[in-house]
Amino acid sequence: MQKNTLLIIFASVIALSTGFFVRSLSVQDQQSASIPALEISLPDVLGKQRQLSEWQGKIRIINFWATWCPPCLKEIPEFIKLQTEFKNNNLQFIGIAIEDQTTVKEYLNNNPVNYPMLIGGDKAIALSQQLGNIVNAVPFSLIINQQGQIIHRQPGELSREKIIEIIAALF
Repeated sequence: MQKNTLLIIFASVIALSTGFFVRSLSVQDQQSASIPALEISLPDVLGKQRQLSEWQGKIRIINFWATWCPPCLKEIPEFIKLQTEFKNNNLQFIGIAIEDQTTVKEYLNNNPVNYPMLIGGDKAIALSQQLGNIVNAVPFSLIINQQGQIIHRQPGELSREKIIEIIAALF
């Protein structure tokens, strides 16, 4: 009887371990499945259609923002500095405004940036939700590795320290 009990326990442990392993593969597949959502096209502030795949192969930090959002505006100067510091390390910031072209263009005329700003309007809100913004936070940022995998989602403000902590391992 003891041998049978030990055999059952051993078989249960193996089955449980296999279940956890299969589930981890399933989670990885789900994360990979969300990557094609990044194959979107949005206009920049001049109206030219841009695709996020233009920057494929780079570490991309995609930031959903608005001109009426104080934490968003607080992040932008730091993003500008980081874009300059790490441009030779294939780091690319991309802003996606959840507003109209006129409002964003006026803001950028007075506050120039050194990275692309795309105009998403209401479409950007839905896109951020599809990409994991379950609390509808603004700002909302994604960090995407060189292989196109989302490796970090940040509802709310994204600090310089957090960015460097995440991207340092990717260089």
